[in-house]
Amino acid sequence: MNIHSERFVSGRFAIVAKKKNMAKYQRILDAAISVFAEQGFFQSTIAQIAKEAGVADGTIYLYFKNKDDILIQFYQYKTRQIFERFREAVSKPASAEEKLRCLIRVHLQEFQEDRNMAIVYQAETHQNRTLGTELIKEMSKMYRDLISEIVELGQEEGSIRRDLYMGLVKRFINGAVDEVINSWIHSGGKYDLVTMADPLVDLFIMGIGVNRQ
Repeated sequence: MNIHSERFVSGRFAIVAKKKNMAKYQRILDAAISVFAEQGFFQSTIAQIAKEAGVADGTIYLYFKNKDDILIQFYQYKTRQIFERFREAVSKPASAEEKLRCLIRVHLQEFQEDRNMAIVYQAETHQNRTLGTELIKEMSKMYRDLISEIVELGQEEGSIRRDLYMGLVKRFINGAVDEVINSWIHSGGKYDLVTMADPLVDLFIMGIGVNRQ
């Protein structure tokens, strides 16, 4: 989060004040995502965000240009944070299948642990508008590239077929995980989302057809 600090902390502030400001930045960001999740982005107001964060309306503008800027910075922050965890998760197992299981499990866990984030992210990625489009495309590409690495490793191991159209495989996995998260959100989060990880990977690896050999 240090990349944001120079934006609102000048040299005259002590380190303690700087840390306090960063805490307030995070509090406002968390409050905004909570409001966006409950009200919807378009219906949300700066006043609602300020009230949720426990700050004055004008304080918001010390940290963010406007409501759009809050959402964009949320994308930037979460992208970095989540993909660090994805990379860490897939670095531990040796086999492609276990890497895929860890990736999907961590993906679902991250969204389950922050339902507000999940609601906002899923809603905004399915909106046909320009706000955050490039960031969303970047996130999707990073995720699909990670899937490609795992599938290619499986092909080298001999555990995954070589006669696959990689573009289709990436979208199949990405789309399936996305739909599982959407279903969980629409259910009100009434079940353990992470329990869907292994059935998903089993479906990816084994398919739905019967082996006729």
